Amino acid sequence: YILNILSHYHLIVCFVVPMATGMSLTLCFLTLRHKRPKGRYIIWPRIDQKSCFKAMITAGFEPVVVENILEGDELRTDMEAVERKVQELGAENILCVHSTTSCFAPRVPDRLEELATMSAKYDIPHVVNNAYGVQSSKCMHLIQQGARVGRIDAFVQSLDKNFMVPVGGAIIAGFNESFIQEISRMYPGRASASPSLDVLITLLTLGASGYRKLLAEQKEMYTYLAQELKRLAAAHGERLLHTPHNPISLAMSLDGLQTQSSKSVTQLGSMLFTRQVSGARVVALGNKQMVSGHMFCGFMSHSEAYPHPYLNAASAVGITRDDVTLCIKRLDKCLKSLRKESSTRSGSPLPLTGQEDHAGE
Repeated sequence: YILNILSHYHLIVCFVVPMATGMSLTLCFLTLRHKRPKGRYIIWPRIDQKSCFKAMITAGFEPVVVENILEGDELRTDMEAVERKVQELGAENILCVHSTTSCFAPRVPDRLEELATMSAKYDIPHVVNNAYGVQSSKCMHLIQQGARVGRIDAFVQSLDKNFMVPVGGAIIAGFNESFIQEISRMYPGRASASPSLDVLITLLTLGASGYRKLLAEQKEMYTYLAQELKRLAAAHGERLLHTPHNPISLAMSLDGLQTQSSKSVTQLGSMLFTRQVSGARVVALGNKQMVSGHMFCGFMSHSEAYPHPYLNAASAVGITRDDVTLCIKRLDKCLKSLRKESSTRSGSPLPLTGQEDHAGE
């Protein structure tokens, strides 16, 4: 049934596993170990998400983190740095390239076509973390084009993020049937059938046309969310970061809050959470995080020195117009509350933009 829904992407084979995305990626890496016994390193364009990093560590490999480059507001794959690492380490010592499609803005999908071409050139496997990507025709097109011009061995996507089912399942897919079957045979033992049943019941209820309708609505809501977030940002002296290559996630600068104090930025995140805006993600400057022995500077921003603090909002499959409207309304109230609190502390109001009094009406 999944193949029927995804048939226009020309998938050859896929299967459901009762594990989330991270452990499913680990299974792919462990399968590659038998094909590349000398492989020790995994080339990984940086994305600040713990499970995909831990997947490489759990499988027993050494991640080689390649920093992204800043192009406008977007963080993009540094292809020159990736190729330098391949030449420096030696292709035979590299297990695979581990790229990403779906991600939080201002990070955008990796340059999959270029990475796939480079992987074919050096005969290095290529595994794609496509966690949110099935719901995005843009992400799926990148994978299809990458396989057409170069090499993509497997790509992994989450069931809950793409099919609105409970957490705990994933789909491992690819264009080489024998390799995908080899991954499936590597799975040890038995596990709960719940993830397979959940997605089967959901897809039978929706039907292929119903699911494709949800995908079309996701695109519409992305445009609406961008418009509303841009309007709100302008009303508060901020701006919607320009990230046209990211088809799911958006980011709004929080420079004004950072000027007040770094605590104001993180306070916004907690205020939104207590108001049940659980999908928003607030990123302050200068975060450091140790993950499995590796220190990430600027953690959560996908960069050691991203120039803006920001707030993420995503238009995922299943989101409605009412969801967006309510989110913007609550965000507006939180920003006004923080501004009022700051002006009370300082004794003088922060400058308005002329639009702020009407924001959220």
